[in-house]
Amino acid sequence: MLITGGGSGIGRELALRFHALGNTVIVAGRRREKLEETIAGQQNMHAMVVDVEDPQAITPFAERVIAEHPRLNVLINNAGIMRREDLTSTHDITDAEQTVVTNLLGPIRLTNALTDHLVSQSDATIVNVSSGLAFVPLSGTPTYNATKAAIHSYTISLREQLKGKVELIELAPPAVQTELTPGQSTREGYMPLNDYMEEVMTLFQEKPTPREILVENVNFLRWAERDGHFDEVVEMLNKM
Repeated sequence: MLITGGGSGIGRELALRFHALGNTVIVAGRRREKLEETIAGQQNMHAMVVDVEDPQAITPFAERVIAEHPRLNVLINNAGIMRREDLTSTHDITDAEQTVVTNLLGPIRLTNALTDHLVSQSDATIVNVSSGLAFVPLSGTPTYNATKAAIHSYTISLREQLKGKVELIELAPPAVQTELTPGQSTREGYMPLNDYMEEVMTLFQEKPTPREILVENVNFLRWAERDGHFDEVVEMLNKM
């Protein structure tokens, strides 16, 4: 199992909890020291550095992963960034560009680099991490919302094209207490990370595994449009 963004937050927790279930886990990310913290003292956990923003790094990274771990059959595209943006005037769009590269192009590139390998493995699975904000946008983080909506759509297309070869699962978190943004790990109203992970791992162990891993706290976003509450939920989010 390969998990990007495995040095902190949800990625780290996924790595530790799947490892506790007996899986060999590879955590990948840009900062080796954070990855080493994740795997410290654990057997069958490995750290590999990769910068998903660098398109030239993806193919050699995938080749190295396959060479060192030829039985790899699960990819979790978790790495992501979230930046606030003010769209009310012409501005520097560096944050928007980096968000697109990390949150959307990164998973697309890595999935593509590993597809031939994964389709040759039994019980192969790709998990793409989107967000509740893929379904109802928070206006202050417009590019983040857009990339997560794109990941949702891309996952559906990938599921159809890889049907019978690779299982596709979407993990859509609500607001969780992690350091995705500064101060978020202690922010009131956000779901405690441990509570989130307990619910997530219960859902992952259902048989069959749901196509979408949705904890109770994210359902008001996921189904807002279907249930006729979309405009109200947009307004509520943006008052918070």
